[in-house]
Amino acid sequence: MRPNDEMALGVMVLQAGSHEGAWRDPSVLASGGVDVEYFVHLAALAERAAFHFIFRADTPSVADHDHPALARLCRNNAFEPITLLSALSSRTQNIGLVATATTTYHQPYHLARMFASLDHLSRGRAAWNVVTSGYKSEAANFGEAELPDHYTRYARAREFVRIVKGLWDSWEDDAFVRDKQSGIFVDTTKLHLLNHQGDCFSVRGPLNIERPPQGHPVLVQAGASDVGIEFAAEFGEVVFTAEPFLENGKRYYATLKEKARALGRDDDQVLVMPGIVPVVGRTKQEASEKLERLHSYTHIDVLTGVADRWLGSVTDLRSMNLDSLVPETLPRTNFMQSRQKLLLELAAREKLTWRQLIRFISDSKGHLLIVGTPDEVANLMVDTFDQRAADGFNVCPATFPGGLKDFVELVVPELRRRGKFRSKYSGPTLRENLGLKRPLNSFAQTGVSIRP
Repeated sequence: MRPNDEMALGVMVLQAGSHEGAWRDPSVLASGGVDVEYFVHLAALAERAAFHFIFRADTPSVADHDHPALARLCRNNAFEPITLLSALSSRTQNIGLVATATTTYHQPYHLARMFASLDHLSRGRAAWNVVTSGYKSEAANFGEAELPDHYTRYARAREFVRIVKGLWDSWEDDAFVRDKQSGIFVDTTKLHLLNHQGDCFSVRGPLNIERPPQGHPVLVQAGASDVGIEFAAEFGEVVFTAEPFLENGKRYYATLKEKARALGRDDDQVLVMPGIVPVVGRTKQEASEKLERLHSYTHIDVLTGVADRWLGSVTDLRSMNLDSLVPETLPRTNFMQSRQKLLLELAAREKLTWRQLIRFISDSKGHLLIVGTPDEVANLMVDTFDQRAADGFNVCPATFPGGLKDFVELVVPELRRRGKFRSKYSGPTLRENLGLKRPLNSFAQTGVSIRP
């Protein structure tokens, strides 16, 4: 059961905005990706509106090596997320800080330490968006010719997350006594070594920082393939999804909750938060004109390059007749399998041409797209929430700061008027604000105490 009838809201903060043409809009700061004050401003807008968190997507590579598209994209010039959110932790007070980091090309000890540090810096507001790498361009940056296959990436991720959670439990909550009189800084009876030996990793521990304020930073995940849903059901506390159709969203929601319950988890400890791209105007015409203006800023090279990537790098749209219908199937990708499946199902359902599909991908990336008045946007969100297709939403404004400002000033009041969104924070930590339990120390529960 939900603890209340209010939805959770996050905002995906990107350089320029979620739309590929956003950086060319006169109201957008084109250099925002490397301007900390730009992100401070976005975080302040979201925090004043009592958003639960800001969310930073990431990939450790230049995502597109096709020079005509690369020349026109703003995505490849941005801060690394944990570094950025560490800076924002001192410029915000309440809002959660979600950083993306891949399990494919990191080591568990490094990420356990970095996220524990972010949780301390923010006094309990950190979250890790757990991803497996999804772009071929990442592999060559880490000495590999190809990404590991889909299932291998998830097997590594499962072992990785279990290690990180174990490392966060290295010290019991009250281990660091700091008793100046006795000279005892830490009670070593409350120290626990992980001593992990697995298929992918060997990690002794302990972590060289005390247990995070939240026990564990919140775990965010975006699993939608079969193996991804299994992973999300086991580990995800916030699950970020892409689903443009209500019925499909309801099926995903029910499936994930059922799988989580089978693992002994409570429904309200696994929050499903689909992405939504709201283009808001005081009239429908004003909203439509905003989107059309963004279309005018988006070159065909960008449209085809981005679509090729989101379809799993198995197409070459520059060589295709864009006015032909999208086929029902494409070669299976080793990259973002669930997104390829979603987009092909959408194209088949709507009988889209390639030109229409690549425009949709640029506009929404497969997320729920709504172009309309505040009332229309709120209606869609409330209907999706009430019909159990979402516990909240990750809002992806088409432009920054204007799109976020429109949502905060026009849509949030509508949600509050309907009793669906809060007006203030309910606690100092992200877990408290999301209604998530603080995990007990797994070693302390068993009474095991292992010293070096």
